Amino acid sequence: MKRPTLEAVAARAGVSRATVSRVVNGSDTVNPDIRTAVLRAVKELGYVPNPAARSLVTQRTGSIGLVVSEPPARVFSDDPFFSQVIRTVCLELETADRQAVLMMPSSPDGQARVERYVAGGHVDGVILLSLHGADPLPAALLRTGVPVVSHGRPVSTARPPYCDADNVGGARAAVQHLLDRGRRRIATISGPPDMSAGLDRLAGYREILSGTGRRSLAAIGDFTRESGAAAMAQLLEDDPGLDAVFAASDLMATGALYALRRAGRRVPDDVAVVGFDDIDAARFTDPPLTTVRQPIAEVARTIVRMVLDGADDTTPVIFPVELIVRDST
Repeated sequence: MKRPTLEAVAARAGVSRATVSRVVNGSDTVNPDIRTAVLRAVKELGYVPNPAARSLVTQRTGSIGLVVSEPPARVFSDDPFFSQVIRTVCLELETADRQAVLMMPSSPDGQARVERYVAGGHVDGVILLSLHGADPLPAALLRTGVPVVSHGRPVSTARPPYCDADNVGGARAAVQHLLDRGRRRIATISGPPDMSAGLDRLAGYREILSGTGRRSLAAIGDFTRESGAAAMAQLLEDDPGLDAVFAASDLMATGALYALRRAGRRVPDDVAVVGFDDIDAARFTDPPLTTVRQPIAEVARTIVRMVLDGADDTTPVIFPVELIVRDST
């Protein structure tokens, strides 16, 4: 069977082709009775608008690019952060009658392909996730004129509008909690130094300790469980007498719990542990993990609204966080 055309719908509804075009493209200038007749003809004939032709009329593709600057193996690992953000973004876009186009550039060639794709008019906006260091992509995408919003504060000098959680404040609350529990030799497992979440959570840790005159002790991780275990082992070697650790992610905190068990340290009797994120697994570690809850879904929903609104407001949106106290402290 041949695909029904605009002309066929117009003939069935008894109106012009231009009127049908306005109705199917969402124009509000058509008489309600005529609109009803056109929509009835569309349903009876099974007419489906041509996406390419429709985008020429509306100047919109109906798609939003979700650019994740991580290798696919990391995005689809056991880190629940990525799955929750991607799921929330897709659901929010579906509610707005949009779809997500997932892109994961992990090389300069991949970044160039993303830039060409966006500059070619294939998406109506871009959401950037998990930016690292002096990533050239934000500046390149901003030059295309397409609305661009970042999930998290960009570290690069190119600063698209962004939404984030209060990483500095959350780290402060975590370390202050450990001090209030009587802990005196508090170490940290920080995130990557080329990511704002890593930098800001380390800054919050150092701010609280500097106010007490205590020495800071840090080991660097990459937000994975394995890096948390390795960093914890290094911290115990550097300072066997430490009595608390603030890990900048829950996955690194679970790695720290594993390393502490292997070293024969009791949690929280010998070493108290605090994480950051409040992933579902934090309630089921042994012991259950004290952590800083960040509103991952709320941040993701806000970013979608920002990009759909055209990213006109450059004022950052920062969500508060909450300390969740469990048995690990």
